[in-house]
Amino acid sequence: MNETSAFERLEKQLALIVEMDQLKAVLRRTRIKSDNDRLENSAEHSWQVALMALLLEEHANESVDVAKVVKMLLLHDVVEIDAGDTFVYDLEAAKLQPEKELKAAKRIFGMLPEDQRDALMALWLEFEAGETPEARYGKALDRMLPMLLNYHSDGQSWKEHGVRYDQALSINSKIEKGSVLLWEKVQMMLSEAVDKGWLKK
Repeated sequence: MNETSAFERLEKQLALIVEMDQLKAVLRRTRIKSDNDRLENSAEHSWQVALMALLLEEHANESVDVAKVVKMLLLHDVVEIDAGDTFVYDLEAAKLQPEKELKAAKRIFGMLPEDQRDALMALWLEFEAGETPEARYGKALDRMLPMLLNYHSDGQSWKEHGVRYDQALSINSKIEKGSVLLWEKVQMMLSEAVDKGWLKK
């Protein structure tokens, strides 16, 4: 690779890095534990769920390539720069989200050199499909993190949005595909949330 082509690659890569800064402005419905007045943003979520992948690897149902899972989790929400975050309990909005996110993925990863574009797009699509051990484990963590933060902020988001126990149980049941143990823990948290009045039965 000559110096000119290396520099051209670098310019494209840096452009995407700057573009991804916008993820810090995409707000989610979960409040951060240290400041219940502030909503977390998607960049914070991606960092924390990637950290979960490293720490909880032993609880995955199957052996996983944890480096691949971390890559998936750092990339999975970059599409929210264009598509925004959809509240997991808003089932109508969720129907429209896959098409919006695919369009966003093509634009965002399309900023990269072709080989990186194809590799990252394939990783993103693999995560979305949720059919490999890495994708199943990553998706379990992605579902569990908002629940964990919600539980440790006295169910604030559940209470604000009137979420019911049966909704939380149904929406999050996919966690079991990635980790039976994490699903057992989530069910315990949901039952306790009902007892504490944070979730409607």
